[in-house]
Parts: sequence; C-alpha cells; structure tokens
Amino acid sequence: MNKKAIGGVIIFVLILGIVIASLFFTQPSGDSKKSLTSNAIGVITIEGVIGVTSTNVFGIPQFSPDPVEQIRKAQEDSTVKAVVVKINSPGGSAAKSVEIYKEIKRLKESGKKVIIAMGDAAASGGYMAACGGDIIVANPATITGSIGVIMQYTNYEGLYNKLGLKEITIKSGPYKDMGSPTRDLTPEEKKILQGIIDDTYEQFVEIVSEGRKMPIEKVKELADGRIFTGRQALKVGLVDRLGDFYDAVDIAAKEAGIQGKPVLKYYTTPNPFSILFGSGARGNLEGTGLEILRLLFIDKWSLNEYR
Repeated sequence: MNKKAIGGVIIFVLILGIVIASLFFTQPSGDSKKSLTSNAIGVITIEGVIGVTSTNVFGIPQFSPDPVEQIRKAQEDSTVKAVVVKINSPGGSAAKSVEIYKEIKRLKESGKKVIIAMGDAAASGGYMAACGGDIIVANPATITGSIGVIMQYTNYEGLYNKLGLKEITIKSGPYKDMGSPTRDLTPEEKKILQGIIDDTYEQFVEIVSEGRKMPIEKVKELADGRIFTGRQALKVGLVDRLGDFYDAVDIAAKEAGIQGKPVLKYYTTPNPFSILFGSGARGNLEGTGLEILRLLFIDKWSLNEYR
C-alpha cells in the first residue's frame, strides 16, 4: 500500500472515530432526559444572511441547519416549554424571511413561549423574523430596523461598449430579459419591478404591524429603511426590553414558569466535520452520518431582499 493510500485510510479512520464519538457523547443520559422535561429551554439560531449559503476559506459551501427545520423540531419537542431565538442577521431573502416569521408564529401559537434575543444585528429580514416572537430582547447596541425592500443590479453597458462586446438576446416575451446588466430598464420594466418592490414592502409592513400590534400608519413612519440601535428601537416600540442572550433565557424561564436553573437545548450544534471544513459546517447528526452530503448543494436566493 503506497503512502497516499495509507494517508487516506488514516484520515477516514479519524473522521469515523470523531463521528462515532460525537454520537455517543451527545446522547443525553436518563437523568438528563428527566431533567429536560422539567426545565428545558430550546435555542434556535438564525445567523448570517438569510437564505444564502456561504463558503469557507477553501471555497467549500458551508451550511447551517435551516432555521425553519430548527423551529419545527422545537415545536415537536415536548421537553421544552419555551424557546429562545438568537438572531444575528442583517437580512436577506424576502421569501425565506417571510417563511421564518410564519414558522416562529406557529411555534408561539403551539403554546410555547418564544423570546427573541437580538445579537449584533437583527435588521430587515432579521427584524421581520423577530416579530414572530412573544418578547423581543435587544442589546442596547444591536443594529435593528431597516424595514424596507431593495433590488439592485449593475449595468455594464458602458464597459461592454468600450470593449466592443455586444450581448445577443433571443427571448420569448418582451420582459424575459428584464434586468439585463447590458442595457437600461425601459419605463414599463421599471414600473413592473417597482410594483414588486411595493407589494413586498407592504407585506413587510403588515407583518411588523401584526407582530408588534402596531398601527400600519405608525409602522410606516419607521419603515423608511432607517436602522436603529437597540435602545432607540425600544423607545419607538420595535423591541420590548434591553438585555443579552442570558437575559432572554431568564425571561423565557420566568414566562414558562420554570423553577431553578434552566437547561438549554440547542437545535444546532457543531458537528465533527466543522473541524475539517470550518465553523460554518454545522448540522444535526441524528439518524444519519451523511449530513456532509449537504455541502454539495447551494441554495439559490432571490434578487429582492429585505435589507
């Protein structure tokens, strides 16, 4: 057996050992399970640009457990009475932000108390998600708000002309190449896209109004795209309290009537592959050792973003 083959076998054995060890050491004991049924608080993490898959320094796609999957696990988990949702996101995909908001709302309606803990940022789509909770806790310096919608693209027409390049387009309808980077938008196209932005914006405003129990008119006064610190957001009613993650945990315990120190149950924990592929390689290994295959897929995201 040559040196390369031996090296490959050693790496495989190491990975297998790490996976097996993680499966053994992450399983709660009987006493732990008993404890979880009485004072457990679930923790859901929403981090980074919503709906976008990042890559590590080697260019390998990184994945974090889908917030929606985490929320559904928490909803089905009979051992938790309350859930803390940690949000550290500047926003992202409009559609995904709406989906997360609706799932958090369903989680709340299932009878579990949902407390939002804002991190460095919980802006735009991140703020929309926060509106699904019972109580929003922000750090005084958290950047939040940014209620609005944006769609951008770059026009390379001038550069193409200088280089003598010309794009040839064959399309089935007049608007099929709308937003092409090699030409300006026509007035009709601008009207269509503005209509999309306006409708998406109205959905955002309605969600904030519903989640915060705030009149539409009041929301629109704040929904001009501006950002707020956590302290400013408290003054205008966008958040409920100031504090950090552990303050949010204490609030969740009190709201759920938990006595004593609560046990935190995370639905996203680093898996062994993070050692090889970076801290972004996260996942839940329950029932499978093949989560690494998800690294082969990259989610597409829409042009219109909440930010």
